[in-house]
Amino acid sequence: MPAEVIILNGGSSSGKTTLARALQAVLPGAWLTFGTDTLVDAMPGAGTDIEIGTDGEVTVGEAFRSIEAAWIAGLAAMVRAGARLVVDEVFLGGAASQRRWLTAFDGLDVLWVGVRCDAAVAEARERARGDRIIGMAARQADLVHRGVRYDLEVDTTHDEPMTCAKVVAARVR
Repeated sequence: MPAEVIILNGGSSSGKTTLARALQAVLPGAWLTFGTDTLVDAMPGAGTDIEIGTDGEVTVGEAFRSIEAAWIAGLAAMVRAGARLVVDEVFLGGAASQRRWLTAFDGLDVLWVGVRCDAAVAEARERARGDRIIGMAARQADLVHRGVRYDLEVDTTHDEPMTCAKVVAARVR
């Protein structure tokens, strides 16, 4: 059975969002993209229990985890209702983060994709973007992959987004 969900996990500035958009261009039919930035952007400033330090360290508390659990369950419900999704995620807790998704997406056909990028390259992208706290990309480059199991990994250090998208799309069909 072809995948119903593609979950892209990688650090900040690793190329996940660009890869998600490239996947929309090469996959047949309609695929919706959602990412951790979608969730964070939807949250009010107060009471969300998420902090980003001046060095790029991201810490979250129970209030954030509660909202995140509802969001993940909502995405799973969308898939169960017939939508196909590309999720652009950052597993700050590595394997523990993946377990939350595995529980919510139990019974669905998920393609788990690790999006890797050399920390120095990700940091250069981060600097060029100008909308991130410097240090976040380097801090997350390896952290988000610890203990996570993938069906496929791509490396955006040197490969173009469309090249990576075609590799992922070949596994979906």
